[in-house]
Amino acid sequence: MSSKVFPVTRSEAEWRERLTPEQYQVMRGHGTERPGSCALNYEKRAGTFSCAGCDQKLFQAGTKFESGTGWPSFNDPLPGAVETSEDRSHFMVRVEVHCSRCGSHLGHVFDDGPPPTHLRYCINGVAMNFAPDAE
Repeated sequence: MSSKVFPVTRSEAEWRERLTPEQYQVMRGHGTERPGSCALNYEKRAGTFSCAGCDQKLFQAGTKFESGTGWPSFNDPLPGAVETSEDRSHFMVRVEVHCSRCGSHLGHVFDDGPPPTHLRYCINGVAMNFAPDAE
């Protein structure tokens, strides 16, 4: 994690209590879930995806698209919901996406998405919760 202080902070013990082991490995350890392993990849209802670490709303379902990568993909986050940083792990340079409220790792963003943004926010499903819109 960077040295930035986020609005939501927790001790490592508090993070481990709040998150499942897989969520902790992804969100606090900058890991990645297995492609196709999360039900949110297949979620098609209207609603909102939020951070599993702090409940901040991240993406509206209308910005989700099928990328064929095995992870939920979005072309536009909610305003101010995410921040990015350079990720030089795994012998490559990528743009990491993290929650702007708690700093948890969410995934990466690439410039091969659909119009209008041409961005693909490739997000680990275990890093998010989903709340369907009320009918």
